[in-house]
Amino acid sequence: MIQNFEVTGGPDYGRENLPKLRAALQGAGLDGFLIPHEDEYQNEYLPDCNERLMWATGFTGSAGAAIAMLDKAVVFVDGRYTLQVRSQVDESLYAYKRLEAKGMTTWLRDNVSTGQKIGYDPRLHSPTSLKAISEAVSLAGGELISLGANPIDAAWDDRPAQPVTPVTVQKNEFAGESHNSKRQRIGTAITAKNADAALITSPASIAWLLNIRGGDVMCTPLPLSTAVIKADGHVDLYIKPEKISEKVRTHLGNAVTLHSEDALEAGLATMGGQRVMADPSVTSAWYFDRLGVADADIIRAQDPIAIPKACKNAAEIAGTTNAHRRDGVAVTKYLHWLDTEAQSGHYDEIQAAQKLESFRHETGVLRDLSFETISGAGPNGAVVHYRVSKATVRKLERGSLFLVDSGGQYDDGTTDITRTVPIGEATQEMKECFTSVLKGHIALSIVRFPKGTTGSNLDVLARMALWVKGLDYDHGTGHGVGVFLGVHEGPQRISKAPNNVALLPGMIVSNEPGYYKDGEFGIRIENLQYVTEATDIPGGERPMHGFEYVTLAPLHPDLIVTDVLSQDEIQWVNDYHARVLKEIGPFLEDDVKDWLDKACLAIG
Repeated sequence: MIQNFEVTGGPDYGRENLPKLRAALQGAGLDGFLIPHEDEYQNEYLPDCNERLMWATGFTGSAGAAIAMLDKAVVFVDGRYTLQVRSQVDESLYAYKRLEAKGMTTWLRDNVSTGQKIGYDPRLHSPTSLKAISEAVSLAGGELISLGANPIDAAWDDRPAQPVTPVTVQKNEFAGESHNSKRQRIGTAITAKNADAALITSPASIAWLLNIRGGDVMCTPLPLSTAVIKADGHVDLYIKPEKISEKVRTHLGNAVTLHSEDALEAGLATMGGQRVMADPSVTSAWYFDRLGVADADIIRAQDPIAIPKACKNAAEIAGTTNAHRRDGVAVTKYLHWLDTEAQSGHYDEIQAAQKLESFRHETGVLRDLSFETISGAGPNGAVVHYRVSKATVRKLERGSLFLVDSGGQYDDGTTDITRTVPIGEATQEMKECFTSVLKGHIALSIVRFPKGTTGSNLDVLARMALWVKGLDYDHGTGHGVGVFLGVHEGPQRISKAPNNVALLPGMIVSNEPGYYKDGEFGIRIENLQYVTEATDIPGGERPMHGFEYVTLAPLHPDLIVTDVLSQDEIQWVNDYHARVLKEIGPFLEDDVKDWLDKACLAIG
């Protein structure tokens, strides 16, 4: 991938397209329409043809929603996007509201009038989300209407075509388990639920199950498809046939039956009388409707692939470790560039992002970026999910901080790393804030926790050093990560939001506390780490878990206020830098190696 820095989204989208949408709503006899960010596959990153929220509003973030009424409209975003939405969405057209704390349902309850009809596309909403929405509309006296056709699709004159990219095989050396074994394992789990089959609508789950990858989605190697896996391990795969080569057909074998995507509705219609598992949190309402019409016995249960996919095996952990070592060399070369040539103040955010991508391409095995690089200089670094474009680009000015959050996709692993570096001399406030973020990062790296602990139980550790200063950040602390799959993967996470999924050995999560001073600077430190069994606690009475980090690149020593670190924290920094030097150093030469030697000198 070569990242595109042209302006996408923006206020002109809403100005041009909201009238078109309203005309379509009037033609359908509707008073309003729900516009989620998610597509038919509940994807976070979307193919261009499914960017319906951007088309209607101009907002390009990866989480959000909107409601378009005939006389008013509102866009909802979470804490990561409160600044971005103001720059991309015309305030005269859309009110800005927060997505958290039932923001969408509260707005519906307060703004829908008696007798109004609010439409929705059942392919884009899960039953879980629709339940609360339906109750809110009903309380307001309105009616929620399921639509057979999406009015945005009808009004979108130049809508891009659906992607058709070739499916590839993920080798067993990277997967660590054949798809024959995986299918039998998932089939056993289906039998344990007293079910006949499971409907799988997550492309990532299908890719993991069948050891295949694709290219239908930006930055994520997914083949868009739907599958039904039966208790005996047989899979019916619904996918565009032109994506499948003879090599892939041979790989899948006789236990995987291929069907055209167009045959999906007919296939679901044959499942009458069967007990079918479907996950209401990730499977859209349309599937439940079709299974209901077919008179299937629906078992609402978590995607049976979610946890096995999240718990990486030894081969996946080894591949992830190798990918991060390789990626760490590229990032370290980049950090050297930032600390030397880029200190001139002549470079801008786009040039900085391109430079990092060039170092990753030098590995010779980069398949794609794992997301579009967040390259934030000065006040742009305070925009949590800032996306640099030619319209917003800033220079890396001396006396400022530069935040870069980036990652790569490799056959053996997916990386995600954030570093914050000073351009010129950092202020004392910057250094103190950085050190508070670092203390939280260390706390979440070294913690030992009882088996059964969830990420929401640990989130406070990353925030404590900020909270004592009256500071915080409005994003989660950790997300799951796949292996040559999505850079954001569930069901595990580390955040304030309640989560009932225990952290299990092999799960990869990010560790990324931050602090953002609006209009001035942003700070984030992110490493990836995986859950291990903690066997290093003498006299321990209960099974315990811990974390092992895989990200290898130095922290900037000039931003660390050593005096406020404990001896254990100082030891962590020194041990981390010693490992970086040991594992990354042999792949560097001359000035870059000398720079790393100095960057990794012991502190304290």
